[in-house]
Amino acid sequence: MTKETNINKACVKLRPGDAYTGKQGFDYFEGISKETTGSQAICMHLLTVPPGGRAKAHKHTTHETAIYVLSGNAIMYWGEHLEHCMETTAGDLIYIPADVPHLPINTDDIAAQAVIARTDPHEQESVELLPHLNDLVP
Repeated sequence: MTKETNINKACVKLRPGDAYTGKQGFDYFEGISKETTGSQAICMHLLTVPPGGRAKAHKHTTHETAIYVLSGNAIMYWGEHLEHCMETTAGDLIYIPADVPHLPINTDDIAAQAVIARTDPHEQESVELLPHLNDLVP
């Protein structure tokens, strides 16, 4: 018989409620994270980006990001100098590798909503702001 290494094996259900402002400049609905559920290797949050909303240029050091766009339209600049541009719309799935600089902007006149999952259970610990890239995007 083997001994359990994780004593708390309870499943947890949450409903979005409290929000927090991330380093990136957006407000996120608190979701699955180390702090809320005890997750060990993942976090998942809901994001609403207001019309014209723009993040600060950043990357997630050593952590991958997966995004599902629920509604709205946005563009995301990405790359070492934000030289690439990706248009996104409701129904799109987006993958951002670890350490890739990016900067999303809501280009629509309605709010954009997305589910965001990362391999960082703390959500904000791996966020590294890249202010030298902010002015590269109009």
